[in-house]
Amino acid sequence: MKLLSGCTLNVGGRRFPFTADLVTHLPLSRLSRLNRCASESELLEFCDDYDRETNELFFDRHSDAFGFIVAYAQHGALRLAPSMCELSFLNELLYWGLDSAELQTCCQRRLDQRMNDCYVHFFPECRFSDYGLYYQKDQCGGRDFGNKCQGWMEVVRRTFEEPTSSLAAQVLASLSVVFVIISMVVLCTSTLPEWSKDETLEKHRLVESVCIGWFTAECTLRFLVSYDKCEFVRRPLNVIDILAIAPYYISVAVSSLTGEDSELQRAGVMLRVLRMMRIFWLIKLARHFLGLQTLGLTLRRCYREMLTLLVFVGVAMAIFSAWAQLLEYGLDPVPDLLARGRNQDWASIPAACWWVIISMTTVGYGDMYPVTVAGRVLGGVCVVSGIVLLALPITFIYHSFVQCYHELKFQSSRDQYVLESARDA
Repeated sequence: MKLLSGCTLNVGGRRFPFTADLVTHLPLSRLSRLNRCASESELLEFCDDYDRETNELFFDRHSDAFGFIVAYAQHGALRLAPSMCELSFLNELLYWGLDSAELQTCCQRRLDQRMNDCYVHFFPECRFSDYGLYYQKDQCGGRDFGNKCQGWMEVVRRTFEEPTSSLAAQVLASLSVVFVIISMVVLCTSTLPEWSKDETLEKHRLVESVCIGWFTAECTLRFLVSYDKCEFVRRPLNVIDILAIAPYYISVAVSSLTGEDSELQRAGVMLRVLRMMRIFWLIKLARHFLGLQTLGLTLRRCYREMLTLLVFVGVAMAIFSAWAQLLEYGLDPVPDLLARGRNQDWASIPAACWWVIISMTTVGYGDMYPVTVAGRVLGGVCVVSGIVLLALPITFIYHSFVQCYHELKFQSSRDQYVLESARDA
C-alpha cells in the first residue's frame, strides 16, 4: 500500500499536499518509512490517523515547524522557526527524521547556545528508539533511501570527515596526525647542514613520498565521497591540502623533464619555495584539535574586529611615523645623513613605521629609538596609544574566542554521546 498516487499530510490542522515523486525523494525518514508501508496498520505506526477515502495522513505535530522542514526539502536551506523554542523545533526535526546538523550555521549556533544554557545534551529517544541510527539504516541521513552505494559513501565520508564518528575514524585521524608530524620533522631536519648528505637526502625523499601518498589518497577519497564537489574545493582546509600536496608533484614533474640542467636554477628556487609550502600541513591538525578549530572559527567570526584592529594600527602608524620622522630628522638643518649619527634611520616615513609598530606592540627591539626630547615624548605617547588601541578590539575577540571554544566543546561532547549511543544500540 505505497503512497504512489500522492497523499495529503495534515500536520496540526494544516494540510500539505504531496506528489508521489516528492514523497519518494524527500530527505525525511518518517515519510520514507510511510511510503514503504504495505497495510493500513503499518501506516498507523508512523502517523496518528489515516483517511483511506482522501488518502490523508494526520499528525499531531507543530504545523509551522513542518512548514520550515518542507521548505528545506524543496530548497535545501533549513532554518529555525522564529516563533518556536529552539528545543521544540529540535524535537520536530528528530520526529521527522532530520538531524540538527542540517541547520544553517547561524541557526545551529543558536540551537547549541540554547541547549548549553538549558543543560540539554541530546534527545536520544527520538533519534534511536523511533528510527534507530537512521543515517545508517536509511542511508545518507535520508538523502537516498535504499541506495546501498550512497550508504557506503556516507560511511566513508563520515569516517574521513568526522574523527569521532567511529573507531575507524579515530584510527584514521590518528594516522593522519602521525604523518603530519613525521612530514614536519623531515622538513625541519632536511635544512640541517649535517643532514644534507646524499644518503640522508634519499631517505628524506622516501619518507616524503610515503607521506605524500597518504595525504593524496586521503584527499582523493574525501573528494570522491563528498556531496558537493564544488563546495569541497572551496573549503579552506581542503584548499590548504591541495596547496600542500601539489608542490611535490610539480617538483617531480619538473625534475623528470629537466633533470640536472644548470640553466634552470631559477626554477629550482621556485621549487624550493613550493616545497616549503608543506609547512601548511600543520593546519591539517585543525581537523583533530579543538584549539585550532576554535582559533579558525574565532577568526572567521571576528573578521570585522580584526579589520578594525588593522585600521587602528594603520592610522596610528601613519600619524606617529610622520611626526617621528619630522622630529628626529626633518628639523635637522644639516643635510648630510651621517651628521645625525644613529638618527639616519629616520630618513623616511616608511623607515619610521618600523619603529612605530614595535613601539605600539611594546616589543621594542632597540634597533631604533629617538634621541631628541620631543621624539622621546612622542615615543611615550605612541606606546600608551598602542596599548589602548590594541586592547579595545581584542576584548571582543577574546569573548568570541571563549564562546567559540564552549560551542565547539559542547558540539564535540554531543557527537561523542551519539557515537557511544550508537555503539550501545
